[in-house]
Amino acid sequence: MLLEDDGETRDHVCKILRAAGHVVDECATGPDAIFLGTANVYDVLILDRMVPGVDGLSVLKALRAANVKTPTLFLTAMDNVDDRVEGLETGADDYLVKPFAGTELLARLAALGRRPPITDTATRLSVADLEVDLLKRTVTRAGRRIELQQQEYKLLEYLIRHAGEIVTRTMLLENVWSFYFDPGTNLIESHMSRLRAKVDRGFDCELIHTVRNAGYRFDADG
Repeated sequence: MLLEDDGETRDHVCKILRAAGHVVDECATGPDAIFLGTANVYDVLILDRMVPGVDGLSVLKALRAANVKTPTLFLTAMDNVDDRVEGLETGADDYLVKPFAGTELLARLAALGRRPPITDTATRLSVADLEVDLLKRTVTRAGRRIELQQQEYKLLEYLIRHAGEIVTRTMLLENVWSFYFDPGTNLIESHMSRLRAKVDRGFDCELIHTVRNAGYRFDADG
């Protein structure tokens, strides 16, 4: 997948890639890249940083938060050392500055393609006495089965994957509901209330905590 907002540059890169035998999905905005990156499986992602809607750095953050581990190359005019470090620390695997040579781009893509895939072997997540079976999509607490609706399950899985961290409304909207705007409703609060009633009520300690003016935290420490 190629994210590039400049039409001339996008056509140039696509021409190089297709001439080398690559199949390319192209897009020009951040939201389109997030949609494609989460809906499809790619061998490599090529992202520009300065694009409309959602910048390339935020696109990569959203994809990594959604557990998309596809090797990623930033292809951008932002060329100082801090820019490169920021891109790599965000989760990029390589960084190529414009203007670039087509042969170097192809060589870097080939190197990324040779890397062994990253696999996640975990099939269960747990905090305290609550356990999520990712294969069976079941939830138990203290040995008691908890029935969740699909969106409640997605919300719980995201919380437990970020156990001990503060998760904000924006993080939940983007990663649980795929909303890249605030709908201005109590969507999160109502789902969180129902989830609390199922996973906390009747047990010795609460796992879902509201952090005032920040968001939510999932842990057994209060």
